[in-house]
Amino acid sequence: MDNLSTKTFEKVFVSTFDGDYTGNLQPRQTPGVLYSKAVPTPVRQPELLAWSDELAAELDIAAPNAQDIEILGGNLVSPTMYPYAACYAGHQFGNWAGQLGDGRAITLGEWPTATKGTVELQLKGAGPTPYSRRGDGRAVLRSSIREYLMSEAMYYLGVPTTRALGLVATGDQVLRDMFYDGRTAYEPGAIVMRTAPSFLRFGSFEMLAARQETDQLQKLTDWTIAQFYPHIQGEKKTLIWFKEIVDKTAALIVEWLRVGFVHGVMNTDNMSILGLTIDYGPYSFLDDYDPNFTPNTTDLPGRRYAFGRQHTVAYWNLGCLASAIAPLFENTNELVAILEAYKTIYLDKYFGMMAGKLGLDKLREEDHQLIDNVEETMDMIKPDMTIFFQLLITLPSDLQTEDIAGHFKPSFYGEPTREAILKLNTTIQSYLERISRNEITREASKTIMRVNNPRFILRNYLLHQAIQEMEQGQNSLFLKLKEAMKDPYSDAHDEFFKLRPEWAVTQPGSSTLSCSS
Repeated sequence: MDNLSTKTFEKVFVSTFDGDYTGNLQPRQTPGVLYSKAVPTPVRQPELLAWSDELAAELDIAAPNAQDIEILGGNLVSPTMYPYAACYAGHQFGNWAGQLGDGRAITLGEWPTATKGTVELQLKGAGPTPYSRRGDGRAVLRSSIREYLMSEAMYYLGVPTTRALGLVATGDQVLRDMFYDGRTAYEPGAIVMRTAPSFLRFGSFEMLAARQETDQLQKLTDWTIAQFYPHIQGEKKTLIWFKEIVDKTAALIVEWLRVGFVHGVMNTDNMSILGLTIDYGPYSFLDDYDPNFTPNTTDLPGRRYAFGRQHTVAYWNLGCLASAIAPLFENTNELVAILEAYKTIYLDKYFGMMAGKLGLDKLREEDHQLIDNVEETMDMIKPDMTIFFQLLITLPSDLQTEDIAGHFKPSFYGEPTREAILKLNTTIQSYLERISRNEITREASKTIMRVNNPRFILRNYLLHQAIQEMEQGQNSLFLKLKEAMKDPYSDAHDEFFKLRPEWAVTQPGSSTLSCSS
């Protein structure tokens, strides 16, 4: 294994495309380039708070020494690194925002591995870049803890995601307005080192299309296919590539819905070209089941990015990507047809996923109605989604109708209406009848359910408590959550298997968050 400070980094991206090499960090437009050189701004005293031994082992990275911690804090750049901020554009909350770019993320270079190719190592919160606009390029401890823990938690849940290697405190204070309401305060600063094969986004292609840099657009498209989709060949490779992105994006959204994840800010600049969960900000898992729930205060009152709308937003965002690459085609009929196929692809994946959560042997035509009924029932009762599906696993096959509500009561946040209880009874009776027709044993059905329904999720109130402790110099809950997230489908961490407490409903940071989170 190699240390960050001694390894020879590769410079594939920066040696392939034109960039702004001046190192000028003044916010500005940078037409004609895909990145700008951006050296991290040193901090007062970097201190290692967390390190992912498992990810480091996968990437052949040695435990950090003193020099490595200086790199994680942005105080040291090794001779083979070429730190840069990527330039991209995007639609934010449905509106064209123009040039955006990495405002607080700096890529150090590509780390070569023996088995996984190269991965980008990126510092988030390492200081200003030409794309910081009015920001300082810094990140605070609360947002950094949230990104570090959640990106790793999603990995262990089996959801495609960027990952986090290290977390350092900077020793500096950062001024933030947590809810953009004029109540500014100083908070401890921190930096996350995150990794991905690439951080390219839909917005990377939108930028080039908007600037009518068609040659660059073609070059970026061809390079992306060759680098990350090398199996795609032939004269129609761009169409095939877009089809794979459609498929990966549909699969990603279905995985979010499977575990109850709400991204909170699905702008096109936050959509990965590799189908990864990227840019963890005002996210949340569902506690009580509510398709209209959004954790992002900036998303109110429209709720564009609510839990139950994420699949339609993904389709809209894919439409933006299709529009961006449209100049590469003389005729866009096939491109449009691939985009429209998203709806069928998504529904097929979604119903297949729900069949797994319900422990069905296979998806049958009549199961679509059952799945719709389960969703309608949860929407009426609004149980805790995670606990509800865990109770479904232990549902006795001979449960009497009058005992159904009692079985699911541990998942209720309030007393359901009589109408809701009647709906629950009818739905569960139908479910038991369907399960009785499985062509597999009940135990085999439960096994399917256990691998599709997490028992532990990183709830926002737990993150809020861990952040409060860390800000006071305590890390006991942080370490507990760090271990629990590695084993989310077992009952080994049932101290966290309980309803969200009442106080967390209105507590800022554990119920609602802003884009600064």
